[in-house]
Amino acid sequence: MELAYYSDLAVRLVNSEEPARGTDTLTSVEAVRELFGVSQQAARRATDADVTRLRSVRARLRAVFEAAAGGDEVLAVDLLNALLIEFPVSPQISGHENRDEDGRPDWHMHIADYAANAGAGYAATASMGLAFHLTELGVDRLGICEAPPCRNAYLDTSTNRSRRYCSDRCATRANVAAYRARKRLDAERSDSAPRQPGNDRPERSGRTGRTADSAHDSIPVSDR
Repeated sequence: MELAYYSDLAVRLVNSEEPARGTDTLTSVEAVRELFGVSQQAARRATDADVTRLRSVRARLRAVFEAAAGGDEVLAVDLLNALLIEFPVSPQISGHENRDEDGRPDWHMHIADYAANAGAGYAATASMGLAFHLTELGVDRLGICEAPPCRNAYLDTSTNRSRRYCSDRCATRANVAAYRARKRLDAERSDSAPRQPGNDRPERSGRTGRTADSAHDSIPVSDR
């Protein structure tokens, strides 16, 4: 099963909207067709009605990611199960188009698309892919980017389950923001720290009572 590809359909759909930034790229049938990627045959079936259909599915898939990122595994599974019930799939064994090094068919599981419309077919495939990803790798592998204002969804495929951002760009931006915040905090602590008595007085040199700087300046260059 091409799990990475199918589950990526869910991520691609969710991230077609960025609520915090007020942007939405899912506004036309052309945008719907772009979501399908290499699946040109399914994309050709798309109509304007699929824009509305997929926007509704997008909101429900985002809810799955947000529940998972928030630690509510049961809610995430329940929401995803509801999608699987509404948009069933038809798995088939495929491989005639792929051959191994001996020329034999490379048999594998494939999700066949027999949905009534392109939007339903996309929803079924994306939901099943996400379900396989969740059950194989864990609910905590579904995340929401922690770099505000970005709230993009992502699938954590790291070996130590440490991913927190949707992209390297967001990770860099978050690290820079954290560094600047620490510097500001250090500066505020330094400014608010009480000064010890006499710390602001000039350092004096020996018995003359002159400051160290003036004493230093009075020494001939050749004697220094």
